[in-house]
Amino acid sequence: MQLRFSPSVNLEGSITLPASKSISNRALIISALCENKIPIKNLAICDDTNVLSNALQLEHNTIDIGAAGTAMRFLAAFLATKKGTWTLTGSERMKQRPIEILVEALRKIGAPITYIEQEGFPPLKIIGTDLKGGELTLDGSVSSQYISALMMIAPKLEKGLTIHLTNTIISEPYIRMTQTIMAHFGVVTSFKNQTIDIRPQTYKAKPFQVESDWSGASYWYELLAIQGSGKLQLKGLKEHSTQGDSKIIDLFGRFGISTKFTDGIAEIEIQGHKPKRFDYDFTNEPDVAQTFAVTCCMTQTPFHFKGLQSLKIKETNRVTALMNELKKCGFELIEPAENELSWDGKFVQPENEIVITTYDDHRMAMAFAPIALKMPLTIEHPEVVNKSYPLFWQTLSRFNNL
Repeated sequence: MQLRFSPSVNLEGSITLPASKSISNRALIISALCENKIPIKNLAICDDTNVLSNALQLEHNTIDIGAAGTAMRFLAAFLATKKGTWTLTGSERMKQRPIEILVEALRKIGAPITYIEQEGFPPLKIIGTDLKGGELTLDGSVSSQYISALMMIAPKLEKGLTIHLTNTIISEPYIRMTQTIMAHFGVVTSFKNQTIDIRPQTYKAKPFQVESDWSGASYWYELLAIQGSGKLQLKGLKEHSTQGDSKIIDLFGRFGISTKFTDGIAEIEIQGHKPKRFDYDFTNEPDVAQTFAVTCCMTQTPFHFKGLQSLKIKETNRVTALMNELKKCGFELIEPAENELSWDGKFVQPENEIVITTYDDHRMAMAFAPIALKMPLTIEHPEVVNKSYPLFWQTLSRFNNL
């Protein structure tokens, strides 16, 4: 897909954002664990959520979740509680994404799980049974999805579950999100001093509405920051959200973007200046690191990012992908230390046509799209946005010459 904005692009208008797939996927798992069906309103319409929703029908003993990493982790725990023998598999990239920490945790509480191919990686053979539960020690610096997967099944376990987390916890807002959604359905959890304690309880079915996605909102903030002008209304966002990526209100505030809330609509507008440089630790907001890397480069803002460890086990190694693709655009990024990324502000005009490789990663496509405000480019495999934001290109087309 070739992207080229007209010189007189006017970034003004109202945008309907997708529902949060992170919230949707948690609500789906809890609904499946309830005795009565939960009416979920505004469920995300995207590949990841559709895959999970279909898998939870349990119509087949072999479940292929494709590239849906959240579904792989949540289902590994969920299926361990469901009587039967299950095969859980995915795409070739999914078979390269480690899952050993979660599998070992499930084994310790009584789940018979074996690796079908490579040790430590999907596909998995899971024999669902009544799990005892008990106590676990888990590395909190690898993936919050492992922790959330265990939390959601914990109330159904005979002894409940106590999880002691070691090392620095990454993406903690996602754990808090899980805790909040569980509370909505009547389950009490304790999360203090890196220990999560959940006693045996029963989920109570009640109506639930999914809010709009703050990760999806980040690309529209990015568009304004790079353009340097404009005003957009983003529908369905909560000011005080359980989504960690709502932190972009403050982070894009550093780029001069103000955010005002009125009746469920966030109005964003350029009202200030960009920073001289941007340094930040993305431990709690890894999904917007790509957005800010591109924003910084395109606004000539030198940066130094930390806390990028989870980016290396996503749809692709996002640290490497950012370095590769931004180099094509004239920006030489370096990895000054493990799980860090920086740019010194130097720019070299590209000599060749810019063709962005997306690596089967929806966030690579969306984060790089706003570059077309300043230089024409081609996005390979634009359909990858279906993973989280199927209407992204259609919405963007209102502002450019797609």
